[in-house]
Amino acid sequence: MSKYNTLKGVADIYPPEVYRWQTIEDTAREVFTLYGFSELRIPVIEYTEVFTRSIGQSTDIVDKEMYTFNDRGGRSISMRPEGTASVVRCYVQNNLHTLPAPQRFYYAGAMFRYERPQKGRFRQFYQLGAEVFGSASPKVDAEMLSMLNVLLKRLRINDTTLEINSIGCAECRPRFRDEVVAFFSAKEEHLCTDCKVRLKNNPLRLLDCKNEECIALRGSPPSILDYICDNCRQHHQRLKDLLYALGISFVENPMIVRGLDYYTRTTFEITTQRLGAQKAVIAGGRYDNLVQEFGGPHGTAAIGFALGMERMAELIDNPGATCRLPQQFYFAPLGKDAELISLPLCDILRIKGISALCGEGNMSLKKHLKVADKLNVTFVIIIGDGEIEKGEALWRRLSDGQQGVVGIARIEDYLRLIQ
Repeated sequence: MSKYNTLKGVADIYPPEVYRWQTIEDTAREVFTLYGFSELRIPVIEYTEVFTRSIGQSTDIVDKEMYTFNDRGGRSISMRPEGTASVVRCYVQNNLHTLPAPQRFYYAGAMFRYERPQKGRFRQFYQLGAEVFGSASPKVDAEMLSMLNVLLKRLRINDTTLEINSIGCAECRPRFRDEVVAFFSAKEEHLCTDCKVRLKNNPLRLLDCKNEECIALRGSPPSILDYICDNCRQHHQRLKDLLYALGISFVENPMIVRGLDYYTRTTFEITTQRLGAQKAVIAGGRYDNLVQEFGGPHGTAAIGFALGMERMAELIDNPGATCRLPQQFYFAPLGKDAELISLPLCDILRIKGISALCGEGNMSLKKHLKVADKLNVTFVIIIGDGEIEKGEALWRRLSDGQQGVVGIARIEDYLRLIQ
């Protein structure tokens, strides 16, 4: 293997695959904006404590998956393994709570975790995420899930399932935690290595272990929904009522506990059967205590989600997402003089917001047409010595072979072609 190949667990994204990504990103920005979200740009690196404080020391991410190093000043630095912690840090540090509540933000970018690379799971992976601060209302939860429903519809991704749960709060979760520990302690010797550690440090994670033996072993474990307090139960029921009102289908899944320590009450996943074991493409939940943990205003409730770009891109079926949007014009100059005319015309069209490309003046017409076809061009504009003499250019529409004549320098003629 060449030393210039990519590292294990990272990948290049290039045409035509990158067009799927652009489709997701562009559509998400449009939909998020409709719901009142503004973009944040967060750093790739943070002080390690940003993640250990929020994600939790006993989680798999902090325990064995983070890329952490000491910088030249001896400070512990980590590459972000997820986005929420950085967004919360940004929210608190920059006093974004002073904006009208609730505050809505979204972000996009690369995340990094040292884990075993497999389909749909990489060491450098990309996420789109969104967070809402300043409201504990289940209406905000429902609105966020409605936004994701609209996004999936616009992307023509229809074969997904919304799974929801409530993992309670600091008042009711400890009793459930004790029941989980008691249930699995009797099976400890048969648990996988990771679950033996989780039993002591993070027992709720036992409920979503993906090891097939652990799945079979847990059978019918305690359900969090039998232990949540009245306030959490009312919150969860109101969310379900709102989802019914919005016409959004869902299933309750008491096994959704999420892998991070900061979650409270609502948790959710949007899953598909098309991706095998890595079935969750979007996941998130409520984290009503995290802002306070970062020194922000007490009682600042919040909810958010992250969308996995690699997995989402695999679900894009519509052809428009897999090929570049067509270039409207390709100028085919036949000679150096024609090139001197064609290139400025291209720039005039570009300034007007119309896509245009210019071929090399030393290419034959046959080669120009071959290039234009590969580039998915709509119109080819042919200019040679004869056309220069007449002050005219030939145009040809590649989709049906129709052709005609336009004035070489009459930009309005080119505009008329695309109307």
